[in-house]
Amino acid sequence: MFHIYCPHCEEYREEEEFHPKGEAHLARPEDPDNCTDEEWGDYLFFRKNPRGVHHELWVHAAGCRKFFNVTRDTQSYRIYETYKIGEQPSKAITA
Repeated sequence: MFHIYCPHCEEYREEEEFHPKGEAHLARPEDPDNCTDEEWGDYLFFRKNPRGVHHELWVHAAGCRKFFNVTRDTQSYRIYETYKIGEQPSKAITA
């Protein structure tokens, strides 16, 4: 078991309280009504899923229930940082 820092609660909590929700920093199409089915399908269903450092969206489901971003290594499970939605990841960590 490992602990995850919630940037909203400002404390470390057990991993069972959190759920990953996929890739972070996805840009929604500016005009969804006028994009093609292929463009909309790409936005909804296709993700990078890299090996190594990756930015992910998580939710503190059993706590404050707020979403936040996590920079995590998908090979080692090491969490480098957590930060609120709208904030940018640290420049020192590359994904």
